[in-house]
Amino acid sequence: MKLFWTLFSIDGAIALIVLFFFFTGLSDGSVSSFNMTLWLAILGGLAAILGGGWLLKSNGHPYLASGVLLILGVPGLLYGLFILSVIILQPRWN
Repeated sequence: MKLFWTLFSIDGAIALIVLFFFFTGLSDGSVSSFNMTLWLAILGGLAAILGGGWLLKSNGHPYLASGVLLILGVPGLLYGLFILSVIILQPRWN
């Protein structure tokens, strides 16, 4: 049960970050009709993962729900660890 809520909170944080960039792009014009279908597909995928995990858990399938949330949670967590290591280690890129 604790695994589900951990994964759900990681996925929720990722969704909030994507929504922030979406609304920022809407305000400055970088999200336009040219790339709106791409943005809507990304937002729909996020909603499907979060909603699917929530529905599976509410229907009594907590392990399957955690598996669905792992689809977004593992890459997001690995990327977060990469960014944290870049901040801490300050590598030279040349």
